[in-house]
Amino acid sequence: MTLDLAVRGQKIEVVKIPDANIRAQAIRLGIYEGAQLICSEKLPAGPIILQNRMQEIAIGRNLAKKISIKAV
Repeated sequence: MTLDLAVRGQKIEVVKIPDANIRAQAIRLGIYEGAQLICSEKLPAGPIILQNRMQEIAIGRNLAKKISIKAV
């Protein structure tokens, strides 16, 4: 399953971030393979907002389609 298919309020775990450049940027924001996050909001035709502890991060739809996740 990819991040763009996450449901609002769902707890997820990042399984794979395939692109090395994207992975490096995501690590700076606390998103890495094995990280457990919460999908706090999913805007229609817009970004997915993830909650990592007390921080919220907006991930664009196209980028979210490249990040593999699993439900926790």
